[in-house]
Amino acid sequence: MTRRQLLALAASTDAPVIDTHIHLWEPAKFPFHRDATYAPPPEPLEPYVAFAQAAGIHHAVVVHPEPYQDDHAYLWHCLRQPMFKGTLLLDPINPRTPARMREMVKEHPNRIVALRIHAMNGPTELPLRFGPIKNRDLRHPNLATCWRTAADLGLAIQMHFVPTQSEAIGALCADFPSVTVMLDHMGRTGTAAGGLESVLALAKYPKTIFKYSGWSYFTAPVQPVVKRAYEAFGPERIVWGGLGMNAAEYTKNKALFAEHWAFVSAADQAKIRGQNAARIYKF
Repeated sequence: MTRRQLLALAASTDAPVIDTHIHLWEPAKFPFHRDATYAPPPEPLEPYVAFAQAAGIHHAVVVHPEPYQDDHAYLWHCLRQPMFKGTLLLDPINPRTPARMREMVKEHPNRIVALRIHAMNGPTELPLRFGPIKNRDLRHPNLATCWRTAADLGLAIQMHFVPTQSEAIGALCADFPSVTVMLDHMGRTGTAAGGLESVLALAKYPKTIFKYSGWSYFTAPVQPVVKRAYEAFGPERIVWGGLGMNAAEYTKNKALFAEHWAFVSAADQAKIRGQNAARIYKF
């Protein structure tokens, strides 16, 4: 896409645009962790920044990815760019994690927005106690300590989960009502496993935020899920993530946004595109 086309794309955006979910990695300069759960192709900082600025994406949240595990060196590299804030990935049952959270927030004031926790194990898969940072027991007492620390630091908890984990997430929401809880990828409710009702039940906790992202994982139509989420969470508690890493992806995903959210007002679409994220993440 030419620069003129990119500028036209940016000009077509009539409200602040914030991507709440991007992953960046550059393994040639910042090698992946030995416990990396996958090894994706590079998605480096500089090309993304050039694209985002030309396309009119005002800010983005760098969601620290699993290939780097608890090595945040590349995140710190990315946060040199003022358009970004970032999330942490730390072992939520490690007793050292609360202290590490405090250290990282102190070293990077106003740039860390959340601790991300992966709970992708279904009802027949036991949680992990060690190894790659994922699928820890959400009922472990040390995990509750992390939520308490997040409350103290003003961080959100960002949950990447399957619907069968909703009950455990709800229990933590009830115990820590001041903590904002970001529900990644629409709770993966559009897969064969289902679980939409259990994810929507989390809307009763006022600080839960539904993230419109991860639609590529869906095997079911997206718009019915979006409509139910809008009814449950309302226009003030929905954000948009995964807008795309280049102009072609962004153009495609803007069209999907327009399709999926055609039933709401322009004012509510603007909230979901960026105004809610600006408020929640203090951009």
